[in-house]
Amino acid sequence: MVRATALAWRWRRNPLRRRTDVLESWVGLVAVVLMLLAGPVTGWVTGSLAHEALRHTVREQHRHRHLVTATTLRALRGGPAETDREATAGREGHHRVVARWPGPDGGERSGVVAVRHATRPGQPFPLWTDDQGRLSGRPMDPDTAAVHAGLAGAGAAMVACGLLEAVRRLVVWRLMQRRYAHWDRAWERAGQTWGRADAGS
Repeated sequence: MVRATALAWRWRRNPLRRRTDVLESWVGLVAVVLMLLAGPVTGWVTGSLAHEALRHTVREQHRHRHLVTATTLRALRGGPAETDREATAGREGHHRVVARWPGPDGGERSGVVAVRHATRPGQPFPLWTDDQGRLSGRPMDPDTAAVHAGLAGAGAAMVACGLLEAVRRLVVWRLMQRRYAHWDRAWERAGQTWGRADAGS
């Protein structure tokens, strides 16, 4: 309420209104309009570009990653293998097993795999591999890509609005500096005639 009253005071004609008050009001109005326009536009453009890039990633991952059936050979103790960072990323609490799975050339591959549930020797489980039969992470799904793109768009809109607000504050700070400098000069002039009998004439 106080802020709205102050803004209205700057727009009304009155002898106390200064030029910097009018400029500050215009700066605030322009900043609000730009935030309402540039924020959504920036978010939409960024989100669209991110969505297109992520959709390409989804297509590529689904093209080059394949779901095969692996067979547990034996269980191991400890956490995920250090060499399988992508396939085991974020899998704390999973079990390590030595497994065997078919390769794209018809041969067999084997290695240490992180599985969600403990498996017994000879028990089959699904496993993602790449075109060379190496362990790979699950490909990204379209819904996850859409969520990531939406978050990117929202973040870009917030950054755009934040930059506009920073510019507005900088301009207002400069206006305040000019206002203070004007006051200093006025006080300096007043000090030269302070106490003189003819100062008011």
